[in-house]
Amino acid sequence: MFEGLSKRLQETFDRLGKGGTITEENLNTVMRDVRMALLEADVALPIVKDFVNRVRERAIGSEVHKALRPAQQVVKIVHDELTTTLGEPGRLNFMSGSKPHVIMLIGLQGSGKTTTVAKLATYLRREGKQPFLVACDTYRPAAVEQLKTLGKQINVPVYDEGTSAKPVDIAKRGVEAAKQANASVVIIDTAGRLQIDDQLMAELVEIKRRTNPSEVLLVADAMTGQEAVNIATGFNNRVGITGLILTKIDGDARGGAAISMRAVTNVPIKFLGTSEKIDGFEVFHPDRLVDRILGMGDMLSLIEKAEEHFDEAEAIKLQDKLMKNQFTLQDFLEQLKRIRKMGPIAQIMGMIPGVSKMQMSGQLNEQDMEKRLSRVEAIINSMTHKERNNPKVLNASRRKRIAAGSGVQVRDVNEVLKQFQQMQDMMGQLRNGKFPKIPGMPNLFG
Repeated sequence: MFEGLSKRLQETFDRLGKGGTITEENLNTVMRDVRMALLEADVALPIVKDFVNRVRERAIGSEVHKALRPAQQVVKIVHDELTTTLGEPGRLNFMSGSKPHVIMLIGLQGSGKTTTVAKLATYLRREGKQPFLVACDTYRPAAVEQLKTLGKQINVPVYDEGTSAKPVDIAKRGVEAAKQANASVVIIDTAGRLQIDDQLMAELVEIKRRTNPSEVLLVADAMTGQEAVNIATGFNNRVGITGLILTKIDGDARGGAAISMRAVTNVPIKFLGTSEKIDGFEVFHPDRLVDRILGMGDMLSLIEKAEEHFDEAEAIKLQDKLMKNQFTLQDFLEQLKRIRKMGPIAQIMGMIPGVSKMQMSGQLNEQDMEKRLSRVEAIINSMTHKERNNPKVLNASRRKRIAAGSGVQVRDVNEVLKQFQQMQDMMGQLRNGKFPKIPGMPNLFG
């Protein structure tokens, strides 16, 4: 998501940075480019106009003219205003009402609601909650069975009455069942519907009235485009939503839906669906997303993802090896495997400052990154246990054998060993306190 917007904005700011000073002429050019970048990303026109006017007003003010580096100050203004447009980070409301707290998920058909129910339940359980799912989508074929399958997969109870009962009654009885099961949170999966379907929208209003939810979350496909404004407005006016969950942000979404929906509803974006996997779900941080859009990386999210996938005992053991300079190629291989479990490699690497700019410029693409990772794994897998634990024994004949065994050239083997040595050198600097620690993140791409 936001790939096109990121590329356009970065190209604009790169040109601006070469000038050093800000004139009315180049400011007009920048504002025109920013405007076009937002429109091409499917941000609604009224929101684009308001955003550009706010940036322009600040850019022609004293804060830019008095800055030592005016071009960088304009970038900062765009960063600040994008963050403001995306709003404050929203958190689930579990403060009011009695347990179990009820969360309703609503949205269009095909937006990914049922899968999002399972993702949200997994997230809540990690947060110490006891989730309970209620299957109220009686219209879509196999929707109830899909939720039951997902519930079994994540080991969370699911209440259903098949497809014959009324969704309003299922929701009410489901909440009662959750109370009997001592659940702390109920997540209601409703059927997808158009915001202009009066009968189905009335059904949502009645479910809300009967279950008194703490949260009504609109699940929206990030690829919705300009229609996002109408969808968000329709659901908000009829049902009243408390937050947004954007799904499919790992696809070809232009990203404008996020900006538009947040602006027209004035409710926070609370979560992002980052992949089709159950753990492809993260809390929304507007400042971090803007950092990604502007090519500044997202180190905090990267560290959080690493912490999720690295066992604490293993991390301590790895840290001890690093401190004693005992980190081997076998350890290197194990860290690579863990990194690949963290999500799409392009998404993970894009969180590292500077790498996203390389991706935008075409120096790095997902296919190349996957090939490089696979090549590194194949090379290390072709080594003996002794070679992995003591690379110093890798003479010319051994390197030739490893190259043949992994289907690469000897120079590729040499490159991996060189990268490993560079990483060991970097770890040496880390031991001396020169760099922040990021669990298990080797340097693979330069």
